[in-house]
Amino acid sequence: MRGLLAVSIGVTLSLTPLPPAAAATPTARPASAPAVPGSTQSLPLTPLTRAVGAAPGVPRRDVHPFSLLGVVWDDPAAHLDGAVQARTRATGTDTWSDWQDLETHADDHGADPGTPEHDSARLHGGTAPLWVGDSDGIELRVRPETTGTRALPTGLRAELVDPGTEDVPVVGPPRARARIEAPAAGTFVPALPRTLPHGGPRPRIVTRKGWGADEKLREKKFSYTKSVKAAFVHHTATGNRYRCSQAASVIRGIYRYHVKSMGWKDIGYNFLVDKCGTIYEGRAGGVTKPVLGAHTLGFNANSVGIAVIGTYGGTKPSAAAVKAVAQLSAWKLGIYGVNPRGTTYLKSAGGNLYRKGKNVRLNVISGHRDGFSTDCPGRLLYGKLATARSTAARYQGR
Repeated sequence: MRGLLAVSIGVTLSLTPLPPAAAATPTARPASAPAVPGSTQSLPLTPLTRAVGAAPGVPRRDVHPFSLLGVVWDDPAAHLDGAVQARTRATGTDTWSDWQDLETHADDHGADPGTPEHDSARLHGGTAPLWVGDSDGIELRVRPETTGTRALPTGLRAELVDPGTEDVPVVGPPRARARIEAPAAGTFVPALPRTLPHGGPRPRIVTRKGWGADEKLREKKFSYTKSVKAAFVHHTATGNRYRCSQAASVIRGIYRYHVKSMGWKDIGYNFLVDKCGTIYEGRAGGVTKPVLGAHTLGFNANSVGIAVIGTYGGTKPSAAAVKAVAQLSAWKLGIYGVNPRGTTYLKSAGGNLYRKGKNVRLNVISGHRDGFSTDCPGRLLYGKLATARSTAARYQGR
């Protein structure tokens, strides 16, 4: 039987490689067993051959079950110039996936320079996380750019995240889900009609309790900005191989990766949206308040970050997701009297497009790439932002 690793709940593990095993017998969790908050396995990347300068990776091996993975390194200012690819084996089977790419340029997310979160000694560099579903085998390789002269970052390690097994209710719109269960208290912020002259109606929002956030992971203190003048739309770059019923698990995985692996104080996004159009509370501090996020490096102040779960460079976002972005933007911007069709000025805190201190004119609903040189939110989602602006304005009665 495949040997499983002993895991301490809620902590990051440093592991030595397991010997390969032939059989695969998953361990069932009894129906009466308590919910598991999740865990992280940390595997150092080592040269895959004995050749001098051989590319690093993780040879094919058995691991404790996980569902999301990423690669991190020591210096948050360092860049990984090259491709990172992983193959995973579905839990309890001998079926391996194709090679999948991890987004390596994830330094466009994060806290603004000069903030305590950005300057924390806990901070690491890392790729975007990738959702792979229930897996118990991993093979990973890094292919450095042959034309580059910059060395790979030090301390490269694969982070394999088990998002936990909380029994979170199925939560989406009735047309998008097979069934709707009665939610536990605190699962939703309920929808409300429009109350402000140009405030959009409040959509239903799944709370952190609703998606099963382990509140012991994040820092206790909240950080706020002065206002909300703009909304930045993102994609999570976690891939599109998730079912809407798995969205809560995906978010728990991203949350744990951002905090335990990247060293952030909480999940970076203020809100998330799945492909069925369900909206989720992200960073803690209150859905109506101007919570300072870590989503658009240089422009987190006075903005809100909305991430659509998935990768949308070559995949078209669902109409339900675009509609949810518009609904959420109309309501959140409406609280602060902002027109989704308009433009605004935000002061840059520093980045690769705008120097620190520059006042930048931006669309009120912008894509991440408008504030930082990045592919985010993906070409096809970015192309839907004009629709989101006009729809959001309509929800505000403009």
